[in-house]
Amino acid sequence: MNKDIYIDKSSTNFDAIVVGSGITGGWAAKEFTERGLRTLIIERGPVVTHRKDYIGEYKGPWQFEHRTKVNNFLVEQQYQVQEKCYAFNDATKHFFGNDRDLPYSTPESSPFLWIRGNQLGGKSILWHRQSYRLSDFDFEANKNDGIGIDWPIRYKDLEQWYSYVEKYVGISGNKDNIEQLPDSEYLPPFEMTSPEELIKRKIESAYNDRFLVMGRTAHLTKPTELHLQQGRVTCQARNECQKGCSFGAYFSTLSSTLPAAAKTGRLSIAPNSVVHSIIYDPTSKKARGVRVIDNNTLETREYFGKVVFMCASTLGTTQIMLNSTSSHFPNGIANSSGVLGHYLMDHNYGAGARGYIEGFDDEYYSGRRPTGMYMPNFQYKPSLYKKHYLRGYALGTYVGRENWQNMRFEAGIGADFKEKLTKPGKWFFGMYAQGEMLPRFENHVRLNENKADKWGMPTLHIDCKWSKNETDMMHDAVETIVEMMETAGIKDITKYVNYDEKPPGLAIHEVGTARMGDDPKESVLNRYNQCHDVSNLFVTDGASYCSTGTQNPSLTFMALTVRAVDYCIKQMNLGRI
Repeated sequence: MNKDIYIDKSSTNFDAIVVGSGITGGWAAKEFTERGLRTLIIERGPVVTHRKDYIGEYKGPWQFEHRTKVNNFLVEQQYQVQEKCYAFNDATKHFFGNDRDLPYSTPESSPFLWIRGNQLGGKSILWHRQSYRLSDFDFEANKNDGIGIDWPIRYKDLEQWYSYVEKYVGISGNKDNIEQLPDSEYLPPFEMTSPEELIKRKIESAYNDRFLVMGRTAHLTKPTELHLQQGRVTCQARNECQKGCSFGAYFSTLSSTLPAAAKTGRLSIAPNSVVHSIIYDPTSKKARGVRVIDNNTLETREYFGKVVFMCASTLGTTQIMLNSTSSHFPNGIANSSGVLGHYLMDHNYGAGARGYIEGFDDEYYSGRRPTGMYMPNFQYKPSLYKKHYLRGYALGTYVGRENWQNMRFEAGIGADFKEKLTKPGKWFFGMYAQGEMLPRFENHVRLNENKADKWGMPTLHIDCKWSKNETDMMHDAVETIVEMMETAGIKDITKYVNYDEKPPGLAIHEVGTARMGDDPKESVLNRYNQCHDVSNLFVTDGASYCSTGTQNPSLTFMALTVRAVDYCIKQMNLGRI
């Protein structure tokens, strides 16, 4: 992109200001600019240039001093939280937030792991790319159970926007015709291995309510002309994803939506700009713009615009809104309901099992496929719930053959041992739960006025923990997993329940805290992600969620964003914003 796109101070009154440049911010900027609006993205982190700044890409483990393990002293000083993420290593650490500079607090008895990626492109560089639609069973769950607040939208409200996003992003998958997991617009799916095909047949023949499908993932298996025009090509199955992908084979802001927005000539980006607060005008009852602090110089500046879209991540957005106080909104902008910061949720990955598959000694696989099989939630409506807890869980899977790396646990020396290193070992198969978390008022974030960050702003205090519903769910999940694996003929099964070791936050699917709803007394946003109290302020990231469902949320974030932009522009044209 042209360097002129990056700005510092500006007297422009932008048509739209987008806070955050991750998955939702990139989509908001693309939609606004392509429809003729002069748009500013504000990003708190530095510029990352597609391809050029993927400094860990193409390097083998042997090219890192500690074989991609991050120096223990560096972890202790800067990455105590971030290093808990599966994607964190020496080849990716520069895409993670520095815990030393980004403090927050939690109760000692209930930790929360806040994984952050503060740079242009945000966590879209690091995400795991699993892409599933929510169904009406998810949108109706709160109403049916009397939990939380009813979603003000249903599947039909998002269906066209799901399709719009999917065609542009590129989602590989298969038409599975499962009522609780609506089909998407697909590129061809990745292939299953022979052991996976056998396991699928055995489980589906034994249980008429359970389906194993190839994971739907934002990777280009067969790019369309639209993808090629973006400069993106076929996934090479390299397992380089979190390092950044120069092929653009998986979807990210940097490879897709941001270049599209820049191409219009109507995009400006203010990097290294930490948003302090939203500027509110009590006369017009609208947001006038945002106040930022320079990431490096700590100087304050302001940007002004006609509408503001908050796309700074669930907790990032909420922190900014809570810090945006005035005489009209003493507890945070658009918070007349008092629910801003409450109903924080995440997915629970606290149970699973692993075992061995007999046979298939003459079978292997090529490449490093970026997805496994997936079993959608089979407890997706009240009549299917277990008696001792509400809702359910999806199941992810992984499969492979043991290789030379497993031999590090074996004793041996000499030519025979060296020869043994060249032989593949046994096939293994694992399943893990992805459980729903109920929305609860007491799971919340608030500002810690006694602890400031390096920019002088109050930090977040995060108070969120699993309830008995979530822990009971994980104990049931592991027994169900073992039963299905035994049915499929898996041997030497080992199981685990470790939700204590995986507190909320680690799934990186945090949602809630600025939920949508029809009643302004119980919600922050309306059905179009527009603040009830401030008509030109929108929130389209995970903060807007009313419940988690069991599906990975990023695809829905994107669909909500493009729908909100469409509504916003129509309202602007009508003079209502």
